[in-house]
Amino acid sequence: MPNHRPNLFGFSSASKNGQPAKPGSSAAREPITRYIVDGHLVDEPEHASVADALHFSETGENRTALVYYPGPTPEQVAELATAWSLHPVLVEDLLIANQRPKVERYGEALFVVIRSARYLDDIEEVEFAEFHLLVRPGAVVVLCQDGHWFDGSDEPNLEDAHPFSTSRRGRPLLSTDELLALGPEAVLYRAIDDVVDGYPPILRGLEIDKEEIERQVFSGDAAVAERIYRLSQEVIEMQQTLSSMTEVVDSLRAGFDKYQIPDALQAYLDDVADHLTHATSQVRDLRDALTQILSVNSTLVAQRQNEDMKKISGWAAILFAPTLVGAIYGMNFDDMPELHWSFGYPMALGLMLLVAVVLFIVFKKSKWM
Repeated sequence: MPNHRPNLFGFSSASKNGQPAKPGSSAAREPITRYIVDGHLVDEPEHASVADALHFSETGENRTALVYYPGPTPEQVAELATAWSLHPVLVEDLLIANQRPKVERYGEALFVVIRSARYLDDIEEVEFAEFHLLVRPGAVVVLCQDGHWFDGSDEPNLEDAHPFSTSRRGRPLLSTDELLALGPEAVLYRAIDDVVDGYPPILRGLEIDKEEIERQVFSGDAAVAERIYRLSQEVIEMQQTLSSMTEVVDSLRAGFDKYQIPDALQAYLDDVADHLTHATSQVRDLRDALTQILSVNSTLVAQRQNEDMKKISGWAAILFAPTLVGAIYGMNFDDMPELHWSFGYPMALGLMLLVAVVLFIVFKKSKWM
């Protein structure tokens, strides 16, 4: 069984049970900012706040400010809400994790929830990471709710590797000047593309485990049913995520004309949608295959039980015949013909043995034994 080790683009402690990271924890880190002018990264001032980033984006043309929160605290979200004048409902969403992918618009702010994932082969579980993205003219904010950004690459997990890092191997979000020159939507689409590209390795891992389960089913392993149910649960959760991500992409594509998205970005997101459609088809086929495997396993178990019942019934009949003869000759009657016969005992034993042998031969030929 291969070990898929997707890359962690971000690295910090995850929030648990829908609660944001607490101040002072390892997740409570300063946000990372990046400034872009005409598609090129420029030096940003040290300790720039989210208000500074917004001011930068508003003080010139073709400017984009990017802010990444590796583990947002309530205080950081409050600062962001004040600087961007966010709607209270949107602020509440930013504070709550464990949301399904979705797209919502609050005035000029576009709110997108996406989920990246990786497959843990040793325990056969899909681990998800949730990201909230805020997009407005000239600015993008990424809030990492779970501390991890997974994709399908094999590069090592670096403490300082985040989505906006230019030192990342692979394909960082800020690696294409032509794309960045198209504005903040380009960063959003690239983030979605990174997430979607991380799904195929998960599906490959699930497919390999499905093939192992098929072999396990026909080997007669009694523990395979539990494994089928567990893997099916992971596939269902993956299918739900893909379905929600498809709705996100479809919603963004529906706004192409209304928000005058450049043709290059439209083509880019259309390509992402194609990859997502392919992944959705794969996970649907995988779920159907697991359902069929479970049905086959149930049939094989029933067949094995029937074979066992045949053997049990056959031996019960073989043992019943001698018991019947013994019960007859064990009755307390004075006038039984063979009761006082000197050969009565050997005859009874012989009759028991003869009936048992005849029944055994009959059941053997009928393949009950």
